[in-house]
Amino acid sequence: MGSPLTNANFVQQRPLSSFKWCSSLDDILALPKLAETLTNAQFVAVDCQTQQCAAIWGTLDMPSPLQNGPMTAILVTQHYSPDDTSTAIFLTAIAEEIARDIEVVVISGTDGSRLGGNPAVFEVPTWTTPKAALVRRTLAMLWFCIAAFALVLWRARPNTPVFVVTTPFLLPYFVVLAARLRGAPSALIVYDLYPESLIASGITTENSLVVRFVRRMNHWLFKTLDAIVTIGRDMEKHIAPQCVSPAARIHYIPHWSTLPPRERAIDPNNLFRKEYSDKLLVGLSGNLGFTHDPETVFKAAENLADDTSVHFILSGWGVGWKRLVAYQRKTSLPNVTLVERVPEDQLDQFLAAADAWIIPYRRNMSGISVPSRLYNLLAIGRPVIALTEADSELALMLTGHDAGWVVEPENASALARAIATAARRPSELAAKRRNAVTALTERFTRASAGTAYRTLAHRLRASRVAS
Repeated sequence: MGSPLTNANFVQQRPLSSFKWCSSLDDILALPKLAETLTNAQFVAVDCQTQQCAAIWGTLDMPSPLQNGPMTAILVTQHYSPDDTSTAIFLTAIAEEIARDIEVVVISGTDGSRLGGNPAVFEVPTWTTPKAALVRRTLAMLWFCIAAFALVLWRARPNTPVFVVTTPFLLPYFVVLAARLRGAPSALIVYDLYPESLIASGITTENSLVVRFVRRMNHWLFKTLDAIVTIGRDMEKHIAPQCVSPAARIHYIPHWSTLPPRERAIDPNNLFRKEYSDKLLVGLSGNLGFTHDPETVFKAAENLADDTSVHFILSGWGVGWKRLVAYQRKTSLPNVTLVERVPEDQLDQFLAAADAWIIPYRRNMSGISVPSRLYNLLAIGRPVIALTEADSELALMLTGHDAGWVVEPENASALARAIATAARRPSELAAKRRNAVTALTERFTRASAGTAYRTLAHRLRASRVAS
């Protein structure tokens, strides 16, 4: 294994298809020892014909962890572009924003995400499983967590900030442990809190063995982390009691809209509105998972079935969407229209069709989850009717900017009254539309979030350099 390791011609004379990429756990776990012998090496490949190793970091234009060059940060996420989920969209943007003045290496579990440049994306080979295949999904999640652990253990240095997200929920424990072993600072981006979200959605109970185990793991996790990024101010009440110096470690960095903030006019000829142009059109859209409560929305529609001034347009996906479809098949409410998930190129037009949108959460969800859909709804100039607690981030945003209404969770009568009131007050509705756009333009922007993430990355690196 002598000359091929430093012979650039060896790499240039062989097509990439002749190399076998390190994809097994044994390969990845062997990389730290092998990397110590390499110079400027970013990927290790094995020539399938000669069984010799070659260093080909430079050919992919990706930063080497062994160089004493520019600052490097690591971001670990199972979901990344070209995945079109909201988690992937925001994590891709975060990586790009940090990369404006820092070299970023992303460890991704998304097929087709491998990319050179900055951010440089290392794709962990994995497999796609149906949501119903729980055993295979669990194995896939464990594989990504173990691979991410090995890669962070290999790549991180004491001055390398390591960012990780809470999806899947086991990932932070593996990544933070690897960072701790390397002496690197770690930061957790909290999208969902576990086990709180599992309890609130009724999947498990407070005293279950799973909950007690996760709480014990969280006790270690939050005391080990150097920084915790929350996308909602309400999350702090759950996290602060579990971490050391919460005021210094918890950082509130909200999301932003992926649509340009601009009030869209109410267009009676909108494809999704033209049949109901003379009514107050109230919408529901997005992922309807275990934390959401679409049943209350449907019950409110039943309460308003005789009100000819209001119509509901309901869309989405997930377990809640299936229940909505079943309800409508059974009742055939005349004031409800169901729309299958619209393609991305029609999203702007679809969201602009309604006069107001509903975001329905179950009880006790404050501080556990923040809906990313909120930002796009406000960006197009549509007020939101939120079923949520008064101290939740969702409620704080709407009341703080007068961009919607807050209704008690799981209260169909209160929701129906709020909708009927909005139908009678068009001037108030118009004012809230303007306020929604103003909030997104002045406060919740990608630029401000990017600045906050870059500042945090530099601060984390400085904390290690100083020590």
